[in-house]
Amino acid sequence: MGYYDQDYENEGRRKQKGNRGGAFLAGIVGAILGGLLIIVAIPALSNLGILPYEMGTDEENNDITNGEGAGVPAKNISVNVNTAVTEIVNQVSDAVVGVVNIQEAGFWNEKGEAGTGSGVIYKKDDNNAFVVTNHHVIAGATQVEISLSNGERIPATIVGSDELMDLAVLKVTSNKIEQVGQFGNSDKVKVGEPVIAIGNPLGLQFSGSVTQGIISGTERAVPIDLNNDGQIDWNAEVLQTDAAINPGNSGGALINIDGKVIGINSMKIAQSAVEGIGLSIPSNLVRPIIEDLEKYGEVRRPYMGIGMRSLSDISSYHWQETLKLPKDVTTGVVVMGVEPLSPASKVGLKEFDVITEFAGKKVDDILQLRKYLYQQKVGDTIKFTYYRGGKKQQGSMKLGEQQRLQGS
Repeated sequence: MGYYDQDYENEGRRKQKGNRGGAFLAGIVGAILGGLLIIVAIPALSNLGILPYEMGTDEENNDITNGEGAGVPAKNISVNVNTAVTEIVNQVSDAVVGVVNIQEAGFWNEKGEAGTGSGVIYKKDDNNAFVVTNHHVIAGATQVEISLSNGERIPATIVGSDELMDLAVLKVTSNKIEQVGQFGNSDKVKVGEPVIAIGNPLGLQFSGSVTQGIISGTERAVPIDLNNDGQIDWNAEVLQTDAAINPGNSGGALINIDGKVIGINSMKIAQSAVEGIGLSIPSNLVRPIIEDLEKYGEVRRPYMGIGMRSLSDISSYHWQETLKLPKDVTTGVVVMGVEPLSPASKVGLKEFDVITEFAGKKVDDILQLRKYLYQQKVGDTIKFTYYRGGKKQQGSMKLGEQQRLQGS
């Protein structure tokens, strides 16, 4: 009797569990079917005007708010960045080449690669093609080759080079050159504008590398000491970008979103605490330099023929005691010497004259005067203001042609 009762109770429990399982499964099936019916029915009910709202297209629904307030159309922008970058790279990549610096070394004067960089083919005619690169890439070379995008190397001739602007022009035969880069207007470049750098970082094994970034700054001034004497000779004006520019990228192209070359990559601040700072020479500064290099083999810079020091580098005691300057004159350039038969000597400039204005612009120091001077052309006549013995005077000078970088 006891066994029977126990078996009966066990059988009852099994039936209850079976009923609960069947009910749960039926509930799930019912929910799925109900959801499908709702999905099918809502559009029809909406069209009949039964629902309190109407179903719209994706485009219409996007116009409702999108975080900008009800009834305000949202602006939908669809940009395929990858495709845009790919198209730009295809337009320019074959115009960016490797530049190989070959020098003689050792007891036997054997030729070997002293270094590699990058260059941009910017012009081509029936016989020749011209490549712009950095001066430091080809400095000291006894022979130069360029490496095309397909890996083929062809010999190049150095047309001219300019250390001050760190630019050089090479010439090669044009029969194997198919693509030429086009310069853009670097004066219109804006901070935040997307850019692409193409070059050969770390050598030719990474030739044609492409990096992407933005313009981080324009008209940056980088001090340059040409002869390593601890004195700044020049402030190079450059574009700043966060696109990766590494050793070997020097001479490569900085490209805007129109596929135009807006800069020639020149250097990278390589410090452990600094990342993402690449520098490029603006195209509008590059073009007149390479035109001179093509035509003359050097850059024809105007010159006055004076030695000079910034007033700020001279003890303030001498400002009044030696130079006899008025107390309100605190900036300018002191003439420390005048070369015989130079433009400066012809107009009567003398030692200890202090130039305070040049070509209509206020002069603070040597770097500023040199910048204003190099903005002129050989043969131009400019006006300048100077102090002699405490008296303010005006003068004009016809600029000559500079033969060397020392002095101005």
